[in-house]
Amino acid sequence: MPMTSERSHSIETAKAPTPIGPYSQAVRSGSLLFLSGQVGLDPESGALVEGGVEAQVRQALRNLEHVVREADGAIGDIVKTTIFVVDLGDFAKVNQVYADFFGEFRPARSTVEVSRLPLGAAVEIEAVAILESGDR
Repeated sequence: MPMTSERSHSIETAKAPTPIGPYSQAVRSGSLLFLSGQVGLDPESGALVEGGVEAQVRQALRNLEHVVREADGAIGDIVKTTIFVVDLGDFAKVNQVYADFFGEFRPARSTVEVSRLPLGAAVEIEAVAILESGDR
């Protein structure tokens, strides 16, 4: 059951992977939506998708999109992303999938190389979105 407070509440959808720890898929506070990091997990199987870093980036972005939609938002509402990648040598591959996914829209972004990610993922992406209405 989603947690709530006077100012914020959690967002959860079965269309994205169940969190693997004590956190929400996203928390909405007014018009701000803070999306937890998503790795390339298939929400149905609970396993990382096959096909390398490109497939994992694509799935992580789809997972984020499902969570944004659950909050009555759209991918264009995302204003900032942070990408955590295990191998910065994959930067060009990550960029290509990311550019294809967002199209002409370009949220602000940081990319950070990390030593490890949960479940052996190659990439994790978190985001912040601003939604039109702050009253949900």
